Amino acid sequence: MTSHPTARPWDKSRPDVSRRLCLAADIEQYSRFDTPDQWAAQAQLARVLRAAAERSGLDHSKWCTQPQGDLEFAVLPPGTPEQLVLGEYVTHLAAELGGYNATRRPAGRMRLRLAIDTGVAATAALGFSGPAPVAVARYLNAPQVKQALAAAGSESLAVVVSDRLYQDVVRSRFHGLDPEQYRRIHVQQKGFAGYGWVRLPGTDPQDAQEPWPGAPEDGPRPPARAAEREQPTFVQHGVHGTAIQGVIHGSVVHGAVPGRAGR
Repeated sequence: MTSHPTARPWDKSRPDVSRRLCLAADIEQYSRFDTPDQWAAQAQLARVLRAAAERSGLDHSKWCTQPQGDLEFAVLPPGTPEQLVLGEYVTHLAAELGGYNATRRPAGRMRLRLAIDTGVAATAALGFSGPAPVAVARYLNAPQVKQALAAAGSESLAVVVSDRLYQDVVRSRFHGLDPEQYRRIHVQQKGFAGYGWVRLPGTDPQDAQEPWPGAPEDGPRPPARAAEREQPTFVQHGVHGTAIQGVIHGSVVHGAVPGRAGR
């Protein structure tokens, strides 16, 4: 794996400022491992991230990465397809984690939080600066994401993407992306505030009877299932009065016709 670009960008008169796709992966409850298991967890984190990239057709050797023990932050090369990262890469990462955990005892299994955003990421003396790296760090450590993974049962991965990526990429539905697999959260940490969208690969949020822990009870929920969307709700409009030059003088009465229970 690469750690930093071989050049020393901070020696340049101007930093390399460009819009890039940024992601970070963090091991859940890393401190519970003893020293040998920490060594093994770090090695497996490096392996699964690289393997998922290779299986997705991405060249991981060109990623600019910052390993931090139980965490790896990466800035991807310009032009990396965002749909591919949110789609195939996430799918393969979940599969790699599942395959590894299937061979481990429960105490030795590894689960990850993965945060992804796109935006300005400028090279700096100790890595990268800019709004995208900051946002990724805030999403990664959001309490709602940690609580979602903790409540995920046997699943090994929680993914949170920025609202920008959700609106521009996830809702396109390319590469198998499904907006209904995400739930919106509001992240507010250390001067950062923004919406993110959380997904637990392998878990259908529609099957959850209650919101994930920490989610607001009145917060936005996923769109209705397709079968539910096919059930129409009819509205009656009653107009009383006289139309003069296109303007209705009188009253307009709206009445909803009762449909399915709960609509």
